[in-house]
Amino acid sequence: MSDCSILQSTTLRDALALLEESGRGIVVVTEADGTVLRTVTDGDLRRLILNGAGLEDTVNLLPRLTPTTVPDGTTRVDALGVMDAKELDHLPVVDGNNKLVKVFDRKAVSKRIFLSAPHMGRYEKEYVEEAFRSNWIAPIGPNVDAFEKELCDIVGARAGAALSSGSAALHLSMRILGVEAGDRVFCSSLTFIASANPIRYQGAEPVFIDSEPETWNMSPRALERALADAKAQGKTPKAIVVVNLYGQSADMAPILELADHYGVPVVEDAAESLGAKYKGRPSGTFGKLGVFSFNGNKIITTSGGGMLISDEPELIERARFLSTQAREPAIHYEHKEVGYNYRMSNILAGVGRGQLRVLEDRVNARRALFETYKEALHEIPGLEWMPEPIWSFSNRWLSVCTLDEAVTGIDHHTLLRKLGDEMIEARPVWKPLHLQPVFDGCTYYTHDNTSVSERLYNTGLCLPSGSNMEPEDIDRVTNKIKSIFG
Repeated sequence: MSDCSILQSTTLRDALALLEESGRGIVVVTEADGTVLRTVTDGDLRRLILNGAGLEDTVNLLPRLTPTTVPDGTTRVDALGVMDAKELDHLPVVDGNNKLVKVFDRKAVSKRIFLSAPHMGRYEKEYVEEAFRSNWIAPIGPNVDAFEKELCDIVGARAGAALSSGSAALHLSMRILGVEAGDRVFCSSLTFIASANPIRYQGAEPVFIDSEPETWNMSPRALERALADAKAQGKTPKAIVVVNLYGQSADMAPILELADHYGVPVVEDAAESLGAKYKGRPSGTFGKLGVFSFNGNKIITTSGGGMLISDEPELIERARFLSTQAREPAIHYEHKEVGYNYRMSNILAGVGRGQLRVLEDRVNARRALFETYKEALHEIPGLEWMPEPIWSFSNRWLSVCTLDEAVTGIDHHTLLRKLGDEMIEARPVWKPLHLQPVFDGCTYYTHDNTSVSERLYNTGLCLPSGSNMEPEDIDRVTNKIKSIFG
C-alpha cells in the first residue's frame, strides 16, 4: 500500500509528493505495522504549513483523528453507501486488526459493469452529420433506404423495412400474415415478452412451445405434438414465431419441415441473433418473414429500432404501407385501413449504417468474451455454458451459463445478488412466457415429460457481455465469481 499510506515520521514534503504522484487526493497515516491512525488530504497539509510548519517537519504534527473505515469484504454498494452518508470520496479498508488493506476510490468503486452496453464506433457520426447537413431527419430518407439495402446485402435477403423497433416488426408480421381475433399463433416460450405481445395485439391466442436442451430454442419434438393436436382440433395456427435465443439459431430444418407439412408460415424472431448463422446461412432468413432488433442492448444498435426482412418483396411493401399510417397514394390524406407510425428515422438509420460496418468485429468480440469466461471459470464444478451445436455459429449476444446448485452449493439468485453488490449487472435467463401472469391459461407444450425452459430459467444467468468491455472489467467479473465459489 506504498502508494496510499505513509508513516507518522514522513515529512510534509514527501507526503505532498505522494499525494501529487498518486492523484488519489488522500493518503492514510499508519503505524509501522499498518495500523490505521488517520487520513490526510492535500488541504490538511497546506493548512499545517500555513500555520507555521516547515516542509521538513513530519505529519506527526497533525492531530489524531478517528478515520471512517470499513472492514475488508465490504461490497462496492455498501462502500458507496458509507461514502454518501459521510460525504467522502475515499474510504480506507481495514482488516480485523485495523490494519490497512486498500483504499476505496469513489470513481473506481462506482463504475458499473453493464450487461450489454451500447458500443459506438467511429463511423456512425459521418452518416448522422450527413442527415443534419441535408436537413433530412424525419422518418424515411437516404439513410433509411441505404440501411435497408446494406443489411439485406449482409444477410442475403431480397427486401427489408427499417422500423421503430423489433416489436413493431413482429406486429407487422402478424398483420401481414392475416392474424386476427380468435386465431392461434405458436411461439417459443423461453424468450422476452415482445415475441408474443404482438399476437395479443391482434386479439389472437398464443400457444407456447418449450425449448430443447441442444439449442435452448424451440423444440421440434414439442412443436410436432402441438401441430398434430391443432390439426385434430381443426385449429391450425396462423403462424409460428421461432425465437433465436441469446444469439443462437434454432434448429430450423426440422421446424421448417413441420411448418411446410402443416402449411403454417414461420416468422423468425432474430432480434438477438444478427450475425449468427445456421448451417452457414445467416440467421433471420429462414422464415417467410424475419425480424431484427437494434435496441440499445443488442449486438449493434440504432438506440431503438428494428427491421422486417423477407425474400418476398411484396410483403415488405405491405409492411412499409402499414408502417406509415396506411396512407393511400392520394394528394389528400386517404386511409382505408388502420396503420401505424412504425418507420425508422433517417438519423437513427445513419447510426445503424455505421454500426453495420463493424458487425463482424462486434460478433468476434462477443464470441471471444464467451470463450474467455469459459476458460477463466472452467474449474468451477456445476457451472455449464449455453451449448453451440456443430451446425451453429452463435453471435454470443449474451454469455449465458447454468448452475447446478446441488454441485456448486450456490443457486443462481445468490450469485446474481452477490454480483449486483459489486456493481456488476447480470440477469436471470428469460422467464418462460407460459409462466407470465399476463399469459395465464395459455396452452404450453413441453419438450418431454419435463419443461426444459423452466429448468433453464431456474438455473441460468447471463453475464456481462458487452463487446466494449475492458480487460480489467472482465477480470473483475471472473475474479468475483471465483471468489464467490471459493
